Amino acid sequence: MLFHEPFFALFIAPAFLAIFLALNDRGNAKKILLIAASIAFYTWGEPLFVPVVLLSTAFDYFLSRRMENTTPAARKFLVTLGVVSNLGILVFYKYADFIAANLNLALKPLAGAEIPLLQIALPIGVSFVVFEKISYLVDTYRGTSKPAATFKDYTLFVFLFPKLLAGPILKYHEMERQIAEPGKVGAQDLIEGFLRFARGMAKKILLADQLGIFADRVFAADASTLSAGDAVLGLICFSLQIYFDFSAYSDMAIGLARMLGFQLRENFRMPYAARSLTEFWRRWHISLTTWIRDYLYVPLGGSRSGEFRTYANLWICFLASGIWHGASWNFVLWGVYNGLFLTLDRIFLLRWLERAGGFVSVVVTLVIVTFGWAIFRTTSVEQLSAFTAAIFGQSANILDIEHHPEVPLAVTIGLFLSLLPATPLYPKLERWYATSAGLRMAGAVVIVLLWVWACGQALSIPFKPFIYFRF
Repeated sequence: MLFHEPFFALFIAPAFLAIFLALNDRGNAKKILLIAASIAFYTWGEPLFVPVVLLSTAFDYFLSRRMENTTPAARKFLVTLGVVSNLGILVFYKYADFIAANLNLALKPLAGAEIPLLQIALPIGVSFVVFEKISYLVDTYRGTSKPAATFKDYTLFVFLFPKLLAGPILKYHEMERQIAEPGKVGAQDLIEGFLRFARGMAKKILLADQLGIFADRVFAADASTLSAGDAVLGLICFSLQIYFDFSAYSDMAIGLARMLGFQLRENFRMPYAARSLTEFWRRWHISLTTWIRDYLYVPLGGSRSGEFRTYANLWICFLASGIWHGASWNFVLWGVYNGLFLTLDRIFLLRWLERAGGFVSVVVTLVIVTFGWAIFRTTSVEQLSAFTAAIFGQSANILDIEHHPEVPLAVTIGLFLSLLPATPLYPKLERWYATSAGLRMAGAVVIVLLWVWACGQALSIPFKPFIYFRF
């Protein structure tokens, strides 16, 4: 079940919200209802994976309680056991066939028999669920947070349905008070939550999905036959699609949670206005980059052990980020690519971009990020090589991809919304919006109208799943 499906947006969500609000003064009853609804929500899409998550959640909770009042050595053993068990789930479901296929390829000259592939369907949201569960165990071990007071509280943290499928990735200590004592939902929560949800739905259906139509055609084509214009336009479309698609899910998750009385962390902060790749990664998928910083980069030593070790740590972290995104050598290469430019930022590129000025630094960063999306979107090194050749006009140029009239408009709107925050005009517009009640009211009306339009579109055309569901 997807947030932007008409059945959910127009029937399930309002009906559930009405029942939830009827229990507004009963915190414990709201918890039980949320747990039941969240498990039902996940069961709708992943019925076979739910028992695995439930058993793993119970194991986490058992380990976290055992960590209290025990020796340091026992605590280290317990947290290691918990982290390994969670990573085991991720490796089994996400990487088993990738590892087996590559072992078969490497050992083919030496062995006749091949390791059979399991052909396991990837559960939606498995990477997000596992990272949240690991953060809980590590924070308990470190003393950053205490174990959940009850199994019910921890189960709600793991299964809370607005963020369950694609984040934001939460940390238990950030949500502990909200989960232990769910706040009473007020009118402001409902209004602001709905507007945030509506904004996300409009971004997904009216922008991301329109951009995705052309991007999908370009990347499904034989790259060696693409014209340079189609290759570049397809890459721009995907760069905009992935931003509006993923940030739309975050908007909808944050909005839904707000309507239920929960405040979730922001996940995007105008990333295409960044003036360096370092800044981009502070603005893009913030919950993942902060997770990697807190649970991988800092434990590896961060920037405390000299320049060479810092560069190595950056590469390790972004290699892990690439692998987290999927079982493919292209994701590994994408991680290495980002690690390279983050290292170059530290060596000289940041200083050069600062001297070059805002316009040049934004353009250079966009070029770096956009080519990174080509690595991300192609499915093999061979396709990436051919696609890169097409961008530079080195292809056969025999394929003519149909351009729908919606594409140029969607690209124009997408570029405008993405790049406006990089201009000197944006801070003035922000201040004007913040101080003008009439302008805020007009903005709310526009969002509601766009939401109505998006609902109409969703009813008339096949819906597309969010891109990050595959991760």
